[in-house]
Amino acid sequence: MTFYNFARGVVKCIFKPLYRVEVIGLEHFPKDGGVLLCSNHISNLDPPTLGIAAPRPVHFMAKAELFQKSATKKLMNAINAFPVKRGMSDREALRNGLKLLKEDKVVGLFPEGTRSVTGELGKGLAGAGFFALRSNAHILPCAVIGPYKPFKKQKVVFGKPIDFTEIRKNKTSADVATEVIMSEIQKLINEHTC
Repeated sequence: MTFYNFARGVVKCIFKPLYRVEVIGLEHFPKDGGVLLCSNHISNLDPPTLGIAAPRPVHFMAKAELFQKSATKKLMNAINAFPVKRGMSDREALRNGLKLLKEDKVVGLFPEGTRSVTGELGKGLAGAGFFALRSNAHILPCAVIGPYKPFKKQKVVFGKPIDFTEIRKNKTSADVATEVIMSEIQKLINEHTC
């Protein structure tokens, strides 16, 4: 058993009863091939929540500062995270993400780049569009909905993969591609918020 699977099992045992995590749309999650999993970002608890909801291991981008100390670097590597320098174009992170998608892995992104202070979906950054356009991965929108309060329901909603065939053919800009992704995430939020 890998450390990722062990950690996922531990988190699942805690989060499922504590936050009453409900997963919706699991049938939409591609069983194989590269997957770009794009979600809103409302809490530091989003990555582990998505990690237990997804049926396949997820490789998340994590801020580069977490890789500067030996102990946290080992932990980040063990849970499949890879570093990104925030606030700048990080070519190494982009290369790593594309490589994982080409290897048919699942790459988890929060296109907003940071947590939403208000809980409302913010503007997406071009990185999500870049990955969507430069890979042949399935583009899977996702919404995390709920307050992360003990014993209050937390939802993870996987939408249908977005058909990017025409968008890739038309050589759309990364910004426009990201807007398409963000629009699908917003639809999931609207449909599943009580």
